[in-house]
Amino acid sequence: MMKALLEKIIQRRNPQFSFDPNISLMVLIGLTLDKLMCLLRSTRLLLRFRSPNFLLLGRGVRFFNLKNIRLGKWVKLDDFVFLSALGKGEIRIGHNSGIGAFSRVIISNTFNDMGEFIHIGNNVGIGEYAYLGGAGGLEIGDDCIVGQYLSCHPENHNCSSDKELIRHQGTDRQGIRIGKNCWIGSKVTILDGVTVGNNCVIAAGAVVTKSMPANSIIGGIPAKVIKRRSSVLIKRSA
Repeated sequence: MMKALLEKIIQRRNPQFSFDPNISLMVLIGLTLDKLMCLLRSTRLLLRFRSPNFLLLGRGVRFFNLKNIRLGKWVKLDDFVFLSALGKGEIRIGHNSGIGAFSRVIISNTFNDMGEFIHIGNNVGIGEYAYLGGAGGLEIGDDCIVGQYLSCHPENHNCSSDKELIRHQGTDRQGIRIGKNCWIGSKVTILDGVTVGNNCVIAAGAVVTKSMPANSIIGGIPAKVIKRRSSVLIKRSA
């Protein structure tokens, strides 16, 4: 009875969810207490005149410039995630999306040259220890799944002059765009100016330095298209 009830609750966030039959009653009780505590933590947003919107908030989560942060329903921010929305635009995280523990989502690191925005779609899962920068703008489409240690850097330092310190030569910003329904493996780095098309798979450890077409399997340093994905999958997720 308890398992069925919890399944129905979780399915409001993830309609295809079902418990493994080996899950014990004690594990279910522990899970329930943990998620109730996450919901309770989110009520602190009421003190800042914001609706929690069923936010699941881990321990030590921090926000900077909360007025520029928009969170959909059933967003999950695991332990010690930091969201800093100092920028021209906003941090937006869509419905049912989650960000793993110890991740940092930061539009700008400086006060003298603010960055653009970070937009994360619906049903996106990002693993632990991610670094998502928004200097030139970062978009991650709906239904993407991402392993640990994703690193997105939509900004490059200029270094053409050998007579001036690199840190004084400014930056170039083009932004990063990641399409819908992508699977990005662990320890992937994506650099400024890159667009990744819909339905792509990026192998673990890849360094993506140029744009990639939709429906591709991508890997390597620097990354390249290894092969194309099945046309059946392309039609289903287009």
